[in-house]
Formats: sequence, C-alpha cells, structure tokens
Amino acid sequence: MPRFSLTQLRYRLRYQLCAYGHYRRSRRQLLALNDRLLEDIGISREQATAEGQKAFWKHTPVDGGPYENH
Repeated sequence: MPRFSLTQLRYRLRYQLCAYGHYRRSRRQLLALNDRLLEDIGISREQATAEGQKAFWKHTPVDGGPYENH
C-alpha cells in the first residue's frame, strides 16, 4: 500500500497550479493575436475564440508530442 506523502502532494498541487496559469496566459495571448498571425499558425479566428474562451482548468492534450506518456 502506498504511503501518503504531504511533500508529494504539495509538489503535485504546485505543478497543477503552474499548469493552470500557463493555460490561462496562453489562451489570453491567443485571443490577442491578429488575423495575420492566426493565419501564420494555421487556425481561424473562430477556432482561436473557441480555445481562448475555455475555462483555465480545461486542457486540450496534444497527441504525438516528444514527451507524451503513452
């Protein structure tokens, strides 16, 4: 039976809060891009708006990244 570790819980909580902050900042920056920049990265204004308005705790995983655990 695994033991409960307060230190491990603290690190996991800190990691999750940092991730939430990253998602929030990224989505706010996405909403601030102009149409030319959105075209450069290959998404439409509607896609950017849909992603940018998601709640900060909702994460869209990226498939096939080099560090993904499968």
